[in-house]
Amino acid sequence: MAPSPFRSVTSARPVTPRRDWITPVTAAPDVSTLSYEQARDELVDVVGKLESGAASLEESLTLWERGEALADRCQAWLDTARDRLAAAQSAREGEGSDGDGPRLENSGPEGTPDEDEETQR
Repeated sequence: MAPSPFRSVTSARPVTPRRDWITPVTAAPDVSTLSYEQARDELVDVVGKLESGAASLEESLTLWERGEALADRCQAWLDTARDRLAAAQSAREGEGSDGDGPRLENSGPEGTPDEDEETQR
């Protein structure tokens, strides 16, 4: 019987891809670290990708989940801004009573001194 021309191919060890050939997938930044503007801009990009219809089903689901998280982050920023404005307005209306005014150093929706104090009350 003649030797198979494929024998050397099938007996060769498996080829493993070189790591430098693989483009690394960059992880998106944690949503909780994004500013309002960063979250809004990324949300606009996500919506554009979803509306284009070019993504696979799995990619679309991942984009949708990311978009939901980004929308929640934007809403948290807006809620915080609304609360800060309300505090400033109420302090201005009652300015003659205590003179302290509002604490406006709150810079974001999560983990801020104002939020932590409210949670402890």
